[in-house]
Amino acid sequence: MSAARAAAAPGAPDENESTLLARRLVGALVAAGVRHVVHCPGSRDAPLAYALDAAERAGWLDARVHLDERDAAFIALGIAKAARLEGRCEPVAVVTTSGTAVANLHPAVAEADASGTPLVVVSADRPHEMWGTGANQVTRQSGIFGRTVRDAVDIPAGFPPDERLDAAVSRALTLARGALSGDPGPVQLNVGLREPLVPGSPWRPGARPRPRTGECREPAPAPLDLPERTVVVAGDGAGPRAEALARAGGWPLLAEPGSGARFGPNALCDYQRLLDGGPAERIEAVLVLGHPTLSRPVSRLLARPDVRIVAVADGSRWTDVAGLARVVPGPVEAVRRPAGGWLRAWREADAGRRGVRGPRDATGRKDAVASAVWDAHCAPGAPALVIGASDVIRSFDRCARPADRAPAVVSNRGLAGIDGTLATAVGVGIGLGGPVRAVVGDLTAVHDGLGLLHGVHETAPDVQALVLDDEGGAIFSRLEHARTAEPAMFARWFTTPQVVDLGALAAAVGAVHRVVDGAVELARLLAEPVRGCSLVEVPLLG
Repeated sequence: MSAARAAAAPGAPDENESTLLARRLVGALVAAGVRHVVHCPGSRDAPLAYALDAAERAGWLDARVHLDERDAAFIALGIAKAARLEGRCEPVAVVTTSGTAVANLHPAVAEADASGTPLVVVSADRPHEMWGTGANQVTRQSGIFGRTVRDAVDIPAGFPPDERLDAAVSRALTLARGALSGDPGPVQLNVGLREPLVPGSPWRPGARPRPRTGECREPAPAPLDLPERTVVVAGDGAGPRAEALARAGGWPLLAEPGSGARFGPNALCDYQRLLDGGPAERIEAVLVLGHPTLSRPVSRLLARPDVRIVAVADGSRWTDVAGLARVVPGPVEAVRRPAGGWLRAWREADAGRRGVRGPRDATGRKDAVASAVWDAHCAPGAPALVIGASDVIRSFDRCARPADRAPAVVSNRGLAGIDGTLATAVGVGIGLGGPVRAVVGDLTAVHDGLGLLHGVHETAPDVQALVLDDEGGAIFSRLEHARTAEPAMFARWFTTPQVVDLGALAAAVGAVHRVVDGAVELARLLAEPVRGCSLVEVPLLG
């Protein structure tokens, strides 16, 4: 028996089948690269709880117990996204009991699918003989996530806890990591467990299993020769390679805040405005990396039939909003050319916008707060930054001034929902082992306020939720509905302000509450270290 298999040996041979299956499954997950597990309490997944507790005590993994399945999945998603910030594709598992618990994972699974994040769902299930009988908490869990998962593996109750289980887990996690396809994403392991659900003897795991997964070699970059009048569009997941391509080609860089590429001398600040006229009319080619989603001017650019659109695909997905793109497999490298008049024209057009919005402005403007936060996070040693969806990230996109380095930014731009944003920030803090500041709107804070909740036996990462309170969904004021809907109808059906006391919400989840009103207070807050769990209100109206 190999060292990895010996370490994963489940214990006494006369132990009950669910205990043996759970222990072997945990060992297989660890051997397949899982280091973090978020567990949701329940009865049917109890054998996994016992196995995870023993594995954590043995130093195999780090576990977190969270009450709510929806937020637990987003915490796991945040941990996986934190690994991506450090250049790693690391699968993170979320474990649930049976029934509606599994359905609550779907929002995070959908985001993991769209953002290419290796989320591993381990759903405990009733054994097959109970399906369709009307027994308690029985639903068809196998395949519940449809096409959003890279693989859905059904592990029936009584499945042999041996090398066959190891292989099934290894295959699923290979797909989750995108090791062969270049398309990482979520997978589901649906595990049938029969009673008894309590182990008959304790499990004392040995040494941590050595990973069974190998590293995938990235191919050498292919040269890409585009004309001088090219711009680089960097969306979510583009990474610093987009900045390197723009610099090598002498091209302007239109990088979203969550792209990881919004830095360097070629990056523009207010590129949305610059796309309406001026040098934009002379664009000959656009190089697209990542998943750009934030602005209509960029969407219109990517739909121009007079422009050559080139989308770089690292796997099976790429952005092509109008069906005009020529798709090239990544990685690519630009044919080097010195920065000429084309880049200079864009820089000069953008120069008038830099420095306009900043901490000197009144905090009644969301753009000014976003600019101040971005500047603070560009400093070395700054906390990681999680940016909420809707109008908040668009404020960053309009006015975040590129510096010499990009902040460590996470934003759930796969499907751009407000679901689980604060829970994602908690996961990022766990994954990085460092402080995190999440900047969200008031509706996002209310929608996921319980994402900051943690059990009394769980450690709380250093997370600060900075809530930009403009009394509702401000993004709709920028859409056509603000011009067509009658004001009272618009307020009720679109902006939807809520009756909520954020101070009471903070107290309910054990967070420190604070109100920041004015540029001086904001600057002081941003200069302070992020410690503990806090919820900070920034009023934007009145």
